[in-house]
Amino acid sequence: RSDDGSTLIKEFEASHGTVTDMWHDHLAGKETSLNPLGLVEALLGALRHAAMLEMEANPNDKQKQEMHAYVNNFSDTLRTALHNTFRYGQGTRDMTGPTGFTTEDFIDKVAWRLNRYLDAQVEEQAPPELKEEDLAIPKDKLTEFDQKAILKLFDKYDKSGEGKIDFKNFSKMLMKMGVAPKKN
Repeated sequence: RSDDGSTLIKEFEASHGTVTDMWHDHLAGKETSLNPLGLVEALLGALRHAAMLEMEANPNDKQKQEMHAYVNNFSDTLRTALHNTFRYGQGTRDMTGPTGFTTEDFIDKVAWRLNRYLDAQVEEQAPPELKEEDLAIPKDKLTEFDQKAILKLFDKYDKSGEGKIDFKNFSKMLMKMGVAPKKN
């Protein structure tokens, strides 16, 4: 808590001595390969916490609320881009071995993925308002299916990691499952 006890202060820690060693190697012009997960998670936690404190200090300020939402979206999207980069086997050398990326190349790959994810969030026009009935599966019916197995299958065909399956991958999935409609 702050000195007056009114504000919760959080400490986010990520690193240990290897960061200093790598910084010196970087300054010496050597290639480095730092595992950025802990460091970025700490920075994202600090960003989110700062935005929350700012919003709580100004609860009626619409601009502070919008900034809080923006920071949370950005940090969530960056976290997804970072984790997906590792998930797709494109991590730093200290995590993936000698074929992994240098720190700089890894940052470039995460930035490329982050920009794709952020661009996908921007719509030129508002989506159309749907007037049809929600055809969601009732909750009692969902218990009949193995949701974890369904998610695993979905993830196998969600090549972009964006929670979407394009037509090509959807077609492959249907054909592999043997349920694709055949021509007469």
